[in-house]
Amino acid sequence: MQLDLVIIGGGPAGLTAGIYAASRKLRCLVLEAGDAGGQPMNIYPEKGLENYPGLMVPEAKELAHKMVSHAQAAGCELRLQEAAIDIEDKEDHLLVRSTKDEYEAKAVILAIGAGLFKPKRLGARGEIEFEGKGVYYKLPDRSELIGKKTVFVGGGNSALEMALLACDISDVCVVHRRDQFRADTIYVERISASGAETYMSSEIEEIAGTDKVQKVVLKVGDPPKRVEVPADMVIINIGFTPENSELQRWNLALDNGLITVNTEMKTSRRGIFACGDIVTYPGKYKQIVTACGEGATAANSAYKYINKPYWA
Repeated sequence: MQLDLVIIGGGPAGLTAGIYAASRKLRCLVLEAGDAGGQPMNIYPEKGLENYPGLMVPEAKELAHKMVSHAQAAGCELRLQEAAIDIEDKEDHLLVRSTKDEYEAKAVILAIGAGLFKPKRLGARGEIEFEGKGVYYKLPDRSELIGKKTVFVGGGNSALEMALLACDISDVCVVHRRDQFRADTIYVERISASGAETYMSSEIEEIAGTDKVQKVVLKVGDPPKRVEVPADMVIINIGFTPENSELQRWNLALDNGLITVNTEMKTSRRGIFACGDIVTYPGKYKQIVTACGEGATAANSAYKYINKPYWA
């Protein structure tokens, strides 16, 4: 299939790129290895988004649905459950090989977000043994949290937002290895006011139980003391580790597993642009609104690359 542009990734960055590419009348296709919506849909669908402009605290899945609908209404074709395998240079275009087909395109935008990432593990005893039996790396359905003793691990926005979602239906405890949270002040204040138990300067040493999680053992303070906390669930949110074998195979310049781009979202390869959580540059700030802005820039840069307008 001959196209102007293939966008790899159907999260906020990729969908925004698709919307802007469609507005430029580029023949565009979005390939998504899983379901459309990216992290908002697949990692924290029920989380309220406090800071997305123009929408007053929508649930993440609501925003994701709106973005998908907008991209489709703009004329952008989405192909789901179809992963990109390789990107080859041809004479004057690129060949994208997927798990289902091959696509010739004049340019490619990579917007794979956390799709090539895996959640970081604590390294605590029992963590792997109880994965799926009380240990999780994303927030389960809220109905599963009702009446449970739930331990959240992490100190960033996502960890505290998830904990806040559970405060009204479960007994919440938050564990963070630093003496201060790194999350935005608004979430820190809400956790403080929520009544959730917090353990700062603390680490989980062991997750224990029989056939499911029943408690965690903490190392608290310096010098550390051992504290046991009853738990039905342990939800770990301490970041992601890149799984960048595809990126290495695609011969892209990387920095700590992320794609390096310039201000136009250009990568080190001809005709390939990138945006969203998979890219890095000085001052990078990982937010949905930032990913959307980068998607718009990437689409505009791809348009200039393809059509070479006089004003570019």
